[in-house]
Amino acid sequence: MKVTRRQLAALLASAPLAAQTADQLKLVPQGETPAEELKAASDRLRRNTETLSKLPVPMATEPAFSFKP
Repeated sequence: MKVTRRQLAALLASAPLAAQTADQLKLVPQGETPAEELKAASDRLRRNTETLSKLPVPMATEPAFSFKP
């Protein structure tokens, strides 16, 4: 089976989505006010940030891009 780099990147990017539980993937119910949607979105962002901050990232990790003058 031949897999291109783009296909491999897509597969690796989709793995965390497959590992999420159903309540994490819950869609915003219809009929919510914009203020409720904003609060729900900020709560999701806060939970995701807390989860990501618990993962160790080695200092040798390179960024995906570099700025060159």
